[in-house]
Amino acid sequence: MTNKPIQPSQTNAYYVQAVISFGLSLTAMTVAVIYLPAPGWVRAFLGLGLLYLVTSTVTLSKVVRDRQELSVVTTRVDQARLDKLLAEHDPFRVD
Repeated sequence: MTNKPIQPSQTNAYYVQAVISFGLSLTAMTVAVIYLPAPGWVRAFLGLGLLYLVTSTVTLSKVVRDRQELSVVTTRVDQARLDKLLAEHDPFRVD
């Protein structure tokens, strides 16, 4: 069986861009809700909606990541089983 190292699928620049983009959008929305010319209860409701959106986005990203990692592990296990079967198979053996 060959050991194939798992290669990262993203660069550091992509990671930094995603973090900066998330932080910038969260900051912009927070400032927009704070300075919205509306009563306090409306701003509080929108702030609560913003918080719910952020937490559900983080949860969704974790679920997608976990599902992708599970498929990689399953594929590697299936490949290991196939490699073992091929290594044990003798095409010239007569029963």
